[in-house]
Amino acid sequence: MGVAVIPRFRPTARLLVVDPRKRLLLFRFDNGRDRVSWLTPGGGIHCGETVEAAAVRELAEETGYVVTEASLGPAVATRAGIWRTDRSGRLVFGADTFFLVRVAHSLVNTDGHEELERSIITGLRWWTEDELRATSEHVSPPGVADLMASLLADGVPDRPVRLSWRAVA
Repeated sequence: MGVAVIPRFRPTARLLVVDPRKRLLLFRFDNGRDRVSWLTPGGGIHCGETVEAAAVRELAEETGYVVTEASLGPAVATRAGIWRTDRSGRLVFGADTFFLVRVAHSLVNTDGHEELERSIITGLRWWTEDELRATSEHVSPPGVADLMASLLADGVPDRPVRLSWRAVA
């Protein structure tokens, strides 16, 4: 009989950053094992921090864009699932909350990246909806092209959309 492994809980605030040309900002992550993924900016919520405060902080740290909690707007999507951490292989139960942020320009400042981020983020790119649909690379969250198209055409939904989770082994 095996030992039960209880995943660590990690709630995050994630940002769907869209520039004036309707392109989505994604960071290229190298997990150090076998996979490269394109992910939205964002990260873990600190103890005592609201998801909105975490979104504002993460946006500034990872991109240099500054917004306030009041101007952030409501969550547009959520997802939850289990994944493995980058180098340790430990299981994590992630609970992501996504916010839409429209920016006035596509100049990204990554000076605020922490040491770990500098070691695993190996690039960034602004993606069009068509590029997201056509790529064979791993992009997360799954279905982000559809979500982006819906948000840009219809605006923020009345309640957050539930996104699927593709486990990262």
